[in-house]
Amino acid sequence: MATLTTLPSLETPHLLMREMRIEDAHDMALFMTQPRYSRFIAHKLKDKNEVDAFVRRHVMGQVDQKRRVFHLVAEEKLSGEAVGDAFLIEHGPEQFEIGWGLHPALWRMGFGTEIGKAILATGFERLAAKTIWCKVMRPNTASQRLALKLGLVPSKTVDDFPVGQGRTEIVDHFTLDATRYFDQPY
Repeated sequence: MATLTTLPSLETPHLLMREMRIEDAHDMALFMTQPRYSRFIAHKLKDKNEVDAFVRRHVMGQVDQKRRVFHLVAEEKLSGEAVGDAFLIEHGPEQFEIGWGLHPALWRMGFGTEIGKAILATGFERLAAKTIWCKVMRPNTASQRLALKLGLVPSKTVDDFPVGQGRTEIVDHFTLDATRYFDQPY
């Protein structure tokens, strides 16, 4: 089980990846409630109040020394605004699931790659993960491309994965182990 109470911040060329703060709720609601952002997310947040509750839950969880969920904010350095997010969920000893999201106005600008690299570095280098995986709904080709670009490889497909409100989707899993992560060029 992860033993870090607070994760240190990590800088990328354009972002500061850091633990979520209560004051991030406003910026996060600006993108998390957009249909373009949430169309491939199983647990959709409908409005500002749901985003606020989500942020409060995660901030309160940061004090739990045995926590298994780490939800980070991608703060754009120039503006200081929260423009994306990423999570790590510990599913077993040294086994983490990751996921990411980005404000639709910033798609196709390289920010998703920065978030992805940062969340992998956090998992492997700060939480000592041995294996990291993500699941991507089949129609989400942008996240599939990003997973491959980050070095994750397809590992399995689930044909009827429940994604909320009684819906199912084909979901592809992508995996990366620590040996391959540390062998990748920078």
